Amino acid sequence: MGLFATLPVNEVMVQDIAAAVEMTPAAVYYHFASKEQILVEGMQQFRDELLDLVREHLPEEGDESGIRSLVTEIVSWVRTRRTYATVYYVNSMGLNMMVEALRRDTRAQLIDSFRIAVTAARGRTSPAEASVIAVGLVSLVETAIASMLNQDSSYRAIGAGRFPDEVAATADRMVGLTP
Repeated sequence: MGLFATLPVNEVMVQDIAAAVEMTPAAVYYHFASKEQILVEGMQQFRDELLDLVREHLPEEGDESGIRSLVTEIVSWVRTRRTYATVYYVNSMGLNMMVEALRRDTRAQLIDSFRIAVTAARGRTSPAEASVIAVGLVSLVETAIASMLNQDSSYRAIGAGRFPDEVAATADRMVGLTP
């Protein structure tokens, strides 16, 4: 995954992967059909860990700070998984249908989890409203993560220290928990 994080995916060769893990290309092909399979399995591992993290940090009923805590936890966790996150959110965008299918499935599961989180944090919320807010929250989190990983101008203007708090505050405003 380190190779996929630092080089364009189409420039990573099986020979490079084999050298990085001290194997022969034949040994790599024994375990994996292609470099794309390696990429997708790494992305699936990242996705599974992300979804587990989100499920573990869903707010309890009536916890108005739960959305803020959840978003902050995600952004902080991504910082510790920067290599995998860079592959997932930046370097593999639009690569192929298998990668995009994985990304769509992940987004759908995140939206379901955020819908549950919105309902728990806000209390009485219609399913439609909770779903729309959840879509917005997932978009916010994905965009913020890409901004952080790319260290784009928005990220640099806010600063690494304030960035997670600003993203979390925006999430609270989207949910309607702050003025």
